[in-house]
Amino acid sequence: MTALLANFHLERPRDVETAVAIRGAHHDSRFLAGGSDLIVNMRRGIGTPDVLIDLTGIDELGKLSVDDGGIRIGAGVTVAALGEKTVIRQKYSAVAEAAIAIAGAGHRAMATIGGNLCLDTRCIYYNQSQWWRQANGFCLKHQGKICHVAPQGQRCHAAFSGDLAPALMVLGGTVEIAGPAGRRRVPLGDLYVEDGAAHLTLGAQDLIVAVHLPANPPPSAYRKVRTRGAVDFPLAGVAVALAVARGKVAALRIGLTGTNARPFLLTGTEVFAGQPVDDDALQRLDKLVQKQVQPMRTTVASAHYRRLAAAALTRRLTATLYAKAKSAA
Repeated sequence: MTALLANFHLERPRDVETAVAIRGAHHDSRFLAGGSDLIVNMRRGIGTPDVLIDLTGIDELGKLSVDDGGIRIGAGVTVAALGEKTVIRQKYSAVAEAAIAIAGAGHRAMATIGGNLCLDTRCIYYNQSQWWRQANGFCLKHQGKICHVAPQGQRCHAAFSGDLAPALMVLGGTVEIAGPAGRRRVPLGDLYVEDGAAHLTLGAQDLIVAVHLPANPPPSAYRKVRTRGAVDFPLAGVAVALAVARGKVAALRIGLTGTNARPFLLTGTEVFAGQPVDDDALQRLDKLVQKQVQPMRTTVASAHYRRLAAAALTRRLTATLYAKAKSAA
């Protein structure tokens, strides 16, 4: 039987500053956009805020604009709209591919970019009904005292499974945040830390307003593996941005999701600059990925499978982008 939502009060601000102020006035409140993640958790008894702040009436959040400096994507733009935008599909391929890979069509029509970036981390011990979690003594992420994935440790290992973050990160995305002290912009990667229980660096009143992407990004792509061919979150997701000059790597950026408690950029890719993408380079790239991803048994698939999948996707996408660049030269 579907659980009923606890009672809550709904606020509908018309601008960002009012939304931030309401959040500050109500300690037990949450921002609500598409609700495709938040409402599901609330039905499971994971968080019962007294106040929900509906952001859908704030026009600024739903706008996408392009100028000489790049593109500004409002946090309220839906995932479906993002995947359909011609400018995104033509210039920011990884972002469009990540968007259309998210869940099902109904989810994409409601889910927003800001919501996907703030997606709660997931684990087979956490994303369960209230009675199931209670029968297992809950978990470190919510109401419990131990992480069932790593009972001897002191850290939650729930995995971040948003698709858009790595795609935006490899293209140099920055995030615009509104808070009590005004607005600021930070690199997208600074939004996250490696802690499944508290993976976001946002303050209690902070609200993501928009994502900014530069005007001339390199060619890019995104792929993921999942249990089913539709709907499911990534067991491992990879975004690659590759610039090629004279048949050699000019710049290589690789973002990963689904394996760690945060999405992250692979470190050490600068060593491939000035080299061709040959079998030796791909083998070294494979080892680099396997060394840095840290999957745990947070999904129905084994950690070893997800590590190998992340490495395989990285090799495949990098080789494909390189071949396209050489053929276009």
